[in-house]
Amino acid sequence: MDPHLLRTFTVVARLRSFSAAAVELGYTQSAVSQHVAALEADLGARLLDRRPVAPTVAGERLLTYAGPILLRLAAARTDLARLAAPRPGRLRVGATPLAVPAAATLAAGEAAAGLVLRVTARNELVRQVATDDLDLGLLDGFTAPNDPLPVTDLGPTEVSVHGQEPAVVTLPRTHPLAGRSALALADLADARWIDAPDVAAPLPQLRAATGTDGFRSAVRYDGTEVAGLLAAVAAGHGLAVLPAGTVRAHAELVGVDVREPRLVHRVELIRPAGSAGDRRIGATGA
Repeated sequence: MDPHLLRTFTVVARLRSFSAAAVELGYTQSAVSQHVAALEADLGARLLDRRPVAPTVAGERLLTYAGPILLRLAAARTDLARLAAPRPGRLRVGATPLAVPAAATLAAGEAAAGLVLRVTARNELVRQVATDDLDLGLLDGFTAPNDPLPVTDLGPTEVSVHGQEPAVVTLPRTHPLAGRSALALADLADARWIDAPDVAAPLPQLRAATGTDGFRSAVRYDGTEVAGLLAAVAAGHGLAVLPAGTVRAHAELVGVDVREPRLVHRVELIRPAGSAGDRRIGATGA
């Protein structure tokens, strides 16, 4: 399977347009069509319907493999480039929104040498470390106490736990359940929830953890500012699962422990093995 053809297919599938894919990739529309046709011939399956443009069942299945394959190839190219010519200069540290304080503490001694601190979405952080847009990444997420965060396998990449705290259901103090010491998530499946995938526990994850079909979004929060999400919860727009520490200082909110299933909020440090980030920061905070 030619990775160039696979990349073209993924762009067409994402944009739902051969012409738009040609513009993004810098190819002619004819070349894009030829790439997709060649990939279909190689795999012996039709991957895209043409009118309208949309992945077929086989195309949808291929897309589940395509992202990790292309990312792994990019990571391999980047890793070899690092070996050939290590990059000097500023240390570039990325963090997901809830991991920003940890990133600032981790890189506290780097200001004199030069530091770039970048806030990025959860689904972008690993890719940016893998492709050398970042030297180090601090990824936050929610998981069972003894389980790692799900991170795409990128080859020689080191992942270590930087910090962990309990996850809590965040409620207004006036909520009928605010006085509970702990709550079972499944009991809240039909409550109003705020969908805040870059800050709170993602709702699909809560559905999977409880085996229920609930946790439907009443409000979508596309921001990365924790204060904005807390304000939305306090105003009664819905509930959210957040780290206990983010809720304690908010006078209008209560964080109730998640009893079943148990969830924790974890921050993990991601870095390429043997990278400049290892030498400059070492194992601090890991």
